[in-house]
Amino acid sequence: MENLLELFVHVDDFCLSFLPLWEAKLLDDGSKKRRRSGQLSVSEIMTIIIYFHHSQYRNFKAYYTEHVCQHLLSEFPNLVSYERFVILMPTVLGPLSAYLKSMYGQSRSIAFIDSTALSVCDNHRIHNHKVFAGFADRGKGSMGWFYGFKLHLVVNDCGELLACQITPGSLDDRKPVPDLCKGLFGKLIADRGYISQSLFKLLLETFDLQLITKLRKNMKNHLMPLMDKLLLRKRAIIESVVDQLKNISQIEHTRHRSPINAFVNIIAGLIAYCHQPKKPSLNLFPSGLLTA
Repeated sequence: MENLLELFVHVDDFCLSFLPLWEAKLLDDGSKKRRRSGQLSVSEIMTIIIYFHHSQYRNFKAYYTEHVCQHLLSEFPNLVSYERFVILMPTVLGPLSAYLKSMYGQSRSIAFIDSTALSVCDNHRIHNHKVFAGFADRGKGSMGWFYGFKLHLVVNDCGELLACQITPGSLDDRKPVPDLCKGLFGKLIADRGYISQSLFKLLLETFDLQLITKLRKNMKNHLMPLMDKLLLRKRAIIESVVDQLKNISQIEHTRHRSPINAFVNIIAGLIAYCHQPKKPSLNLFPSGLLTA
């Protein structure tokens, strides 16, 4: 239970500083009319949701009823029923989003960007799917057509998250790049899907960030520094991050019955990844390959 305790302390410390400011803002703009404490605190709800992605369970209902309610009663003495907990989950979407942003790493002059598909249903059921109607869209990735969302990620050479964004599946990968790159500098390594002369100029002039991609077969060849070629070979680091997010943190599945809870699950999975002590890393700076 040591990891659970550490997680709760970290989440609770964040909530102590964030929640008063957040609730004051909600009261000021009229979004919230009254303040009433619940049976479970916000930090307890967030901890339970995040801890699910550290468990071996693949189904949240089984995790909550078989593990939390059976083995974590001493840690959470005021537990509610599973049905009530599902109703409470949307209330922590804002704090979870802010907590994720607080977990971002620091830019180290080398960043990698990529997107991955988050399918919400089987392709054969697209026309009958109603849960994400108006939110999800049909798109095409490296694995073919899908219906759902795209998760856009930026990581540094240590595998730490620098930025992320969720968009409909049909959105061009290049459109979210300027928003994702705020605060970055140095070199941004991407695949051929990000090739754009206008995007290259925008990033260079606005952020002093150089976009580096491989060339398409129909493009003219040009000289590229050896360091840039080596960095392009290391782009698999972000694919390793995506693999962990999908297979360990379980950010993608087709059992969602609520769009808001689906986003809660994705954000909690990203937070769980940020808490991992060991992440995919290139060890560029310690080896002397690059200097900070």
